[in-house]
Amino acid sequence: MPLIAALALGFFAAALLYASVGFGGGSTYAALLAISGLDYRVLPMVALACNIVVVAGATVRFARAGVTPWRSALILTALAAPAAFVGGLIMIDRQAFMLLLGASLVLTGITMLISVAEAAQAKPAKSAKALPFVAAPIGFLAGLVGIGGGIFLAPLLHLTRWHDARAIAATASFFILINSAFGLAGQLLKHGPAMFGGAMVEALPLLIAVAVGGQIGSLMAVRFLPLKWIRWLTAALVSVVGLRLLFGV
Repeated sequence: MPLIAALALGFFAAALLYASVGFGGGSTYAALLAISGLDYRVLPMVALACNIVVVAGATVRFARAGVTPWRSALILTALAAPAAFVGGLIMIDRQAFMLLLGASLVLTGITMLISVAEAAQAKPAKSAKALPFVAAPIGFLAGLVGIGGGIFLAPLLHLTRWHDARAIAATASFFILINSAFGLAGQLLKHGPAMFGGAMVEALPLLIAVAVGGQIGSLMAVRFLPLKWIRWLTAALVSVVGLRLLFGV
């Protein structure tokens, strides 16, 4: 199977699974692109663009359903987005980029194993008040390595019983959408429109794949595997790839 076709299939599956729980899939896109040998400078652009395609529809649907806690979501995102832009602007060499990407993927795998049981009836933990202080670091890392950051934020929201599960999924989608846009803007300014345009042309099959997968995932729940299994399988995938990147640099 040609590389682009294999990548498109992987992107489709990732978008479907992640969109079903309110995420964009940027961490898995980054992992797949990294092991494919893509130019590391282009990798964040493609992953962030795919993120935007996937979570835009989910954000609109959550908003129409009236489940997005706008005040709280806007505070977290407003703190993270400028940091994502700065992260996208920073020039780093390939070795440092792969180290950061590998570490973030391993951390992603760990966070996906954290229980996300419904806590709608419980009061928020006292530590929930500290969440605004972690928003900017999450945004910075997201912009630097080309992910939306929701995969880091959501487990913290669940652990602190910040809101119910649907509100957390809605917040994660919005957070990923805005951070990805700001991070992509930083990448565009850093590398210029020529590289960005070339990357988007090359990634067109991948963008189409995530658009279709994301729509399916956000319209219907995954029925073939329990969500817990999906979370474990995805955690294993990104952890293995993250460790491979860490030990391969």
